[in-house]
Amino acid sequence: MDCIIRPETPDDYARVHEINKLAFETDSEAVLVDGLRQEAQNAISLVATMGDDVVGHVLFTPVSIGDTNASPATMGLAPLAVHPEFQDHGVGGELVKQGLDACAAAAAEVVVTLGHPEYYARFGFTPAVEEGVSYVGSDYDSFFLIKELVPGTLEFFQGEVKYHRLIEEL
Repeated sequence: MDCIIRPETPDDYARVHEINKLAFETDSEAVLVDGLRQEAQNAISLVATMGDDVVGHVLFTPVSIGDTNASPATMGLAPLAVHPEFQDHGVGGELVKQGLDACAAAAAEVVVTLGHPEYYARFGFTPAVEEGVSYVGSDYDSFFLIKELVPGTLEFFQGEVKYHRLIEEL
């Protein structure tokens, strides 16, 4: 299926809320996206469209790693949502690929995510713990992943990742 990935606009907000609500078991992610849209600085928010319909959404927000402050150099991918009718058709993959490209174009050096290792490995994500980066203790080590966008920069980032406070409160 052909989809077009583009930046989210205010006209997309209601549909993005609906997609996040349908893609997850609760409306927590939908409410989270609404809040991050208002509070998170330097976020990258993309939608996938098929025809005139928005069918997917991905959000990247600045994170801090260890002693560094949250900045556009270190981004967290969360959440990624695709309308259930369009899952398993490559929409999520296109959102991730083009989202990573948008992060690189915005001078991001590192992206982290909490997700399925097999899925995110195809985009170059590896276990963050192998790079000395963690998230809320060892329970998440097998699902917390990292991707270096600028070769050699991971040596400058060590420690625990902190997302925007709204994500941390989820």
